[in-house]
Amino acid sequence: MSDDRLIVGLDLPDAGSAGALVERLGQEVGFYKIGLGLLASGGLDLAERLKRDGRRVFLDMKLFDIGATVTAATRGLVGRIAPDFLTVQGDPHVVRAAVAGRGNAPTRILAISVLTSLDRGDLDEAMMVPGDVETIVLERARRAFAAGADGVVASPQEAAAIRALPEARGKAIVTPGVRPAGAAVGDQKRIATPAEALRAGADHLVIARPIWSVDDPVAAARAILAEIAAA
Repeated sequence: MSDDRLIVGLDLPDAGSAGALVERLGQEVGFYKIGLGLLASGGLDLAERLKRDGRRVFLDMKLFDIGATVTAATRGLVGRIAPDFLTVQGDPHVVRAAVAGRGNAPTRILAISVLTSLDRGDLDEAMMVPGDVETIVLERARRAFAAGADGVVASPQEAAAIRALPEARGKAIVTPGVRPAGAAVGDQKRIATPAEALRAGADHLVIARPIWSVDDPVAAARAILAEIAAA
């Protein structure tokens, strides 16, 4: 039986290989993330199929544009796929536009805080405001909640501080950058184990490479699900 706290990221080269992984995992996993990497190779069609099959879908589009465009894009994605989660950049004007485009549909709008592949050096290079990463993440989360976001995407290292915000009551915290003990870090910089992330206040864990890159994805998923259950 699947546990929807685990979201498997289908960060694979094409929709065919992503679909094959879904079939291989079978009933072990019921929630999948489809991101920009699959957009040009059948990702939206795969998202539709997953929804028809009764699985949950996290559409990780990280939308960012002028308000009218974000509203139109959100309306189109919700109308076609009805994803359970849809990500947008955490800028308040973007969040408000996505909420308007979502309308009364049950899709939850998640705001991106600071990508888990970034650290303070990366923010300096991008000319972001000074301050430590956690402070910036908390302020972006607070402003996104005020703009109507249903949750945020943040690293597990900031999950506890976000959960402590009064504005975070009833909101979802979704954490990428989750790595089982001994797994390769890859391009992530702010990471934690599944148990650590859940104890910090995360509601959902996005895990991709530690599952799809190994010889036995089913065994890897089961081990992660066991850790989640124990936490």
